[in-house]
Amino acid sequence: MNKTLRFAFIKTIPVLFGYLFLGIAFGLLLQRAGYNFIWSFFISTFVFAGSMQFVLISFLGTSTSFLSIILMTLSINSRHIFYGLSFIEKFKHMGKAYPYMIFSLTDETYSLLCGTQIPSDLQEDKVFFAIASLNQSYWVVGSVLGGLLGEMIFFNTTGIDFAMTALFVVIFIEQWRSATVHIPALIGIFCGVIALIFFGASSFILPSLIFTIGLILLFRKPIQSKEEASS
Repeated sequence: MNKTLRFAFIKTIPVLFGYLFLGIAFGLLLQRAGYNFIWSFFISTFVFAGSMQFVLISFLGTSTSFLSIILMTLSINSRHIFYGLSFIEKFKHMGKAYPYMIFSLTDETYSLLCGTQIPSDLQEDKVFFAIASLNQSYWVVGSVLGGLLGEMIFFNTTGIDFAMTALFVVIFIEQWRSATVHIPALIGIFCGVIALIFFGASSFILPSLIFTIGLILLFRKPIQSKEEASS
């Protein structure tokens, strides 16, 4: 294992456990819907959309229109637009890896790319690619395992989706501990709570992201001043 891959693997260990667990859940549910581990492999490899994959299970074998699926995907994953915008310049310099980095930018990968401090002896683009590809490999392996286990053993998957929440908490704590200025994190918490109150649990993510980005841009200079003073 080379130095870049070793560094990326250590950083993605929290995602490893979360994605394996959730991937297994997806594979189990897909198998129960009548689709074996081969389907799990191809969907997780070529769709790789996290929560949208779980929604996709309910669409399989139904007469749901392609347009409805597109609109549902946009409503669930529209926050990824903001993720991509913040990294588009860095990804453009990654050559052939550029399309894959856009495709593989999940919530957890985005959090790691934002919060990981890369050592001076490693190349940023190679670390980014290693993190993204490792994270997807965890999801694919988990999905295939779930499909295989679903054919042999019965599982009660009640509450299994809480692993994603736990994963976000771990990543947030790591970023909080590594950051010298916590204003952006506090803004994010504040906006998330307000959006949750006014928009409800099913629709608060996109508004909270918009509010968070707006406030961070509004207070960008004070935040930068504090970061420079603490560095």
